Amino acid sequence: MAFSLPPEDQIIFSTKDSSGKIYIREQSGFYQRIRRVLSWLLMALFIGIPFIRYNGEQAFRINAGQQTIELFSVILFPQDLLITALLFTLAAFVLFYVTRLYGRVWCGYTCPQTVWTLMFVWIERRIEGNNNQSRVLDKAPFSLNKLAKKLAKHLSWLAVSVATALVFMSYFIPQSELYSTFFALQASWQVYAWVSFFAICTYFNAGLIREKVCLHMCPYARFQSAMFNTDTKLVTYDAMRGETRGPRKRHGDKPANLGDCVDCKLCVQVCPVGIDIRDGIQYECINCGLCIDACDQTMSQFGYAKGLINYTAGQSNRANLSGHLIYAATIVVTVIAMWGWGLARTSTELTVYRERNALYRVNSDGAIENTFTLNVINKTKTARQYQLQVEGIAHSQLISNATLSLQPGEQRQFVVSVNAPEKPAALFTPVKFILLDKQNAERVAELSQFYSGNTAAR
Repeated sequence: MAFSLPPEDQIIFSTKDSSGKIYIREQSGFYQRIRRVLSWLLMALFIGIPFIRYNGEQAFRINAGQQTIELFSVILFPQDLLITALLFTLAAFVLFYVTRLYGRVWCGYTCPQTVWTLMFVWIERRIEGNNNQSRVLDKAPFSLNKLAKKLAKHLSWLAVSVATALVFMSYFIPQSELYSTFFALQASWQVYAWVSFFAICTYFNAGLIREKVCLHMCPYARFQSAMFNTDTKLVTYDAMRGETRGPRKRHGDKPANLGDCVDCKLCVQVCPVGIDIRDGIQYECINCGLCIDACDQTMSQFGYAKGLINYTAGQSNRANLSGHLIYAATIVVTVIAMWGWGLARTSTELTVYRERNALYRVNSDGAIENTFTLNVINKTKTARQYQLQVEGIAHSQLISNATLSLQPGEQRQFVVSVNAPEKPAALFTPVKFILLDKQNAERVAELSQFYSGNTAAR
């Protein structure tokens, strides 16, 4: 049987019919060990971050009520959205660059959907047996044994889902408060509603619909193929070596008319999305490497060289530096922008508003007085005291308390009046409000305009 290679740029983009359940076979090997280590590491971070303490409080928390993010001694307000945008931009370009190099390795190794799906599959295998036993159980008529196994599996999935939802909620509610009130049935109904919502999402995504999220719902899966080129290392079947495929005896000589592929179909059985990698590079492939581990295991058993299925590139010897330089430059510029933001950021924010109803007034001493509203934000987790000063107008006086106090993360407004004994020559005179932090000598300034009411100057 003659076999001809498709053009090197031919990629199968058609979406497979995934209406049936995929019974994933467990597989061990080099890439599976990498995935297990990454999964345990990421899950440990996910669970452990809310337990990190700083000065007696949770070190990282998203305060949805106050619309702030608490990170150790820093509190990020909506005004600090730029750093969040820069952080997501950096993560996006790093992900795009990794995709350009190795395809959907994010999907195959670190995506929460894949991690939780394989966790649920592991639970299923412990309760129902291997993939074939699970398939037979689903086709078997109703029995108490089947009911017991199905209940055990789904209850285990629900328990993991609730635990996942609780951990996720601990990023918004202090974990010291969340777990105790939740299990004591003393939490608010909103907490129970959100935990139920996230638990149901986890249960359906990882337990019931699984690969359909990757195939039909994930937006990243839709546009990632635009980042591939002939230098991208994708999981590929070596058709020149493997074809013509066919079964043979394990310890016998290889038939002259057959390639190295023994057609064991293990590469299909271990695939989380249920594709046959031997059909070509396909849209559904998440580059997880499970088929590589399965094929290498078979090749070892038959005494053939490993690598029939492997990470390969169409033109791995081509030196294409332009793409690497563009991504590197973008990442470096984003990092520099984040560094610059960090240098420019202050722990206090000051905004000054003029009184709109009365632009000015003349007091009993004949001095011109303007009223301003100062909006001050303490972006730290410690109480602050500030000394208020005014510059820009000769002999000006501050008719208010010059010492301002704010609690950790507090935002307050202070109404202050500025008195000018000598009438400024200009209609509007720049005036600078200065807040001096008494604790660390940080200085924050904001400009405004002093209105003199000098119609002659107009």
